[in-house]
Amino acid sequence: MIDWPAIARAVHVLSIVHWIGGLAFVTFVILPSLREFEAERRLAVFDALERRFAWQARISVLLAGISGFYLFDAFGHWDRIADPSFWWLHAMIALWALFMVMLFVAEPLFLHAWFEARARRDPDGAFRGALRGHRVLSTLALITVAGAVGGAHGLF
Repeated sequence: MIDWPAIARAVHVLSIVHWIGGLAFVTFVILPSLREFEAERRLAVFDALERRFAWQARISVLLAGISGFYLFDAFGHWDRIADPSFWWLHAMIALWALFMVMLFVAEPLFLHAWFEARARRDPDGAFRGALRGHRVLSTLALITVAGAVGGAHGLF
């Protein structure tokens, strides 16, 4: 007999590791390293790296959402939505929704073009802003992961 919740949990964890790990790599390795490049080369390198990771991030975020909602429903946790002690669950859903909007709506529709135009006008300012935004997102993601792991194991 196939244990679908166990499979969904494995997919969920792998998706989160890839998604948040990739975000952390971009935030703490890629973006700081790009400061060493000349402005023109910086945008080209960032664009190539971002393009390669963007589709992977979309798949990971999509799989995290599908598996997460499956698990939520399979275990009948709908009552937890109204319970503030499950703040970490609310944080998971909010972070997932934010990334869904960013990766599937904002980035393809306008964010990519806006960043590229800004980087051509003010490369240093654009990359400082990108790094600042990624640091905020990484901090929120790490707090959410810590809260979710702790919450799922009865810490909260």
